[in-house]
Amino acid sequence: MSKAPIVLAVDTPDLHTAISWVKATQDHISVFKLGLEFFLTFGAEGVKSIQAETDSDIFLDLKLHDIPHTVSGAAKAVAHLAPKFLTVHSSGGTAMVKAAVDALPNTQVTGVTILTSLSEADVTEIGFKSAALDSAVALSRIAVNAGAGAIVCSPLEISAVRREVGASPIIITPGVRPLDMVGTDDQQRTMTPEDAIAAGANLVVIGRPITQSWAKGAQAMKERAQEIGAHLI
Repeated sequence: MSKAPIVLAVDTPDLHTAISWVKATQDHISVFKLGLEFFLTFGAEGVKSIQAETDSDIFLDLKLHDIPHTVSGAAKAVAHLAPKFLTVHSSGGTAMVKAAVDALPNTQVTGVTILTSLSEADVTEIGFKSAALDSAVALSRIAVNAGAGAIVCSPLEISAVRREVGASPIIITPGVRPLDMVGTDDQQRTMTPEDAIAAGANLVVIGRPITQSWAKGAQAMKERAQEIGAHLI
C-alpha cells in the first residue's frame, strides 16, 4: 500500500495518545512530526516509543536556532534517534545550518523559512526587509547552500522556492487545509493539500484535520487519514 505524502503533526501532551495516533494512521501516513512540546515533555525516550510503533520516518521538529557550536552539539545529541528530518531556522545563517548538516550526515537537515503563523504585517514587524515570499526564497537559498536537504515554507511560497532551489531539495509545507475544513486555526497563509503538492511540495504537514477525528475513535481517524491521503497519491 502506498503511503500518502503527509507528515502527521503528533501534537498531544499524552504519550499514550501519540502512540495510538501513530498506530491508527501508519498504513496511510509517510512521516510523523514530533515537535518541541513533545520532545521537552517526553524526551528521547518518547521518540523511541513512537519509533517502536511504526516503520515510518520521524520528523523531529525542534527548530534549532543558536550559535553554530551549540546547534552542532544539539544535533549530535539527537543523532542516536536517527530522525529522517530535523528542523533548524534558516535565519540562523549559513554557518549554523552547516553545523547541523555536518553533525547529522544521515538526516535531512530541514531549513525553516518563514513560519506559516506569520502574516505579512508580522514579517514586517519582526524586521525582515522583504515580504514573506522574498524572505522565504532568500532563506531557502541560505539553507540549501549550507547543505540542507529539505526546506519548510508556506504553501504560497512553494513555487518560488522550488524555482530557487531546483528539483532536489525536499519541500515540506504546513498550513494546508482540506476544503471541508472550516477556518484556518493559527495558520495565516494556507492552501489545500492537493494544490500544495501540485505547486511543487514533496510533503504536506497535516495535524488537526486528521487528529481531531480521534474523538470518534481509531477507525475514524484511520479513515480520515486514508480519505485525505487518497487525493495525494
